[in-house]
Amino acid sequence: MTEPLGWGLIGTGGIAATFAADMMFTESGRAAAVGSRHLDSADRFADRFNIPNRHASYEALVADPDVDVVYVATPHPMHHAGALLALHAGKPVLVEKAFTMNGTEAEELVATARADELFLMEAMWTRCLPHIAEIRRLLAEGALGEIVTVTADHGQWFVQDPHFRLFAPELGGGALLDLGVYPVSFASMVLGKPDRIVTLSDPAFTGVDGQTSMLFGYASGAQAVLTCTLSAKSPTRGAIVGTDARIEIDGNFYAPTSFDLISRTGERTRFEAPHEGRGLWHEAEEVARCLREGLLESPLMPLDESVEIMQTMDAVLARAGANY
Repeated sequence: MTEPLGWGLIGTGGIAATFAADMMFTESGRAAAVGSRHLDSADRFADRFNIPNRHASYEALVADPDVDVVYVATPHPMHHAGALLALHAGKPVLVEKAFTMNGTEAEELVATARADELFLMEAMWTRCLPHIAEIRRLLAEGALGEIVTVTADHGQWFVQDPHFRLFAPELGGGALLDLGVYPVSFASMVLGKPDRIVTLSDPAFTGVDGQTSMLFGYASGAQAVLTCTLSAKSPTRGAIVGTDARIEIDGNFYAPTSFDLISRTGERTRFEAPHEGRGLWHEAEEVARCLREGLLESPLMPLDESVEIMQTMDAVLARAGANY
């Protein structure tokens, strides 16, 4: 049996904790080490999740011989530097979404990984979930006919704290990079990169985008209608509408959930899958599979697509800034 991968976690925040907790649901890997800028933070995190190695710097984490693959779980502005650090240490890398702060950073990460022949993947965990695998199968089979419209929303309510990372400009705050990346990535999975973008956005009290709505157009004539907000809990549902049938995904569409396939005449087929944990372990499984097979990127979240998604969000934010 192949030895489980030793994961090294850069960062000790909420998403790192969710990932570490989810490792109990997979035998393909284990949390071997954690790195923070402060040893006491690394120690507390390691004690909480029974992680043997803890480091007071990210440099020490990527140099740890027990670390086979690095998970970058810091706030968005630190993704680029953390991933480069791991790549320069010769380690495969899983980078939290949003992949980077912008398309230029994303291009540099991909170029570095390809030049060094190292695995790199954006941690868009939604792509690895069972209901999304079934949706992709239906799309590949043409079960929906020609795609006409994609819709998705992601809204969460947060206390208006200027120090909270989603409201803090210096931490990459804003609705789009943290929440809107899910609808944008969902539309990208179905329709690719848009060739027309219309944006309406209003700022939060700190100046970051607080609510952003997007209309994407595609050469095929299809459209995507996407929204995100920091001010309210939205249904967080997704839909793919085709000429022959549509898919309606329950909330939260980006997490383990269910969906209905509904024909043009109204017949419904229900898809439900049991799941364990929060679902992040599926992306750890995908990384392990790719490394076992010698792949340098995942077909579920291709690197060129991660770059395109960042470029799309660059365009959205540029238009959003022009609105206020």
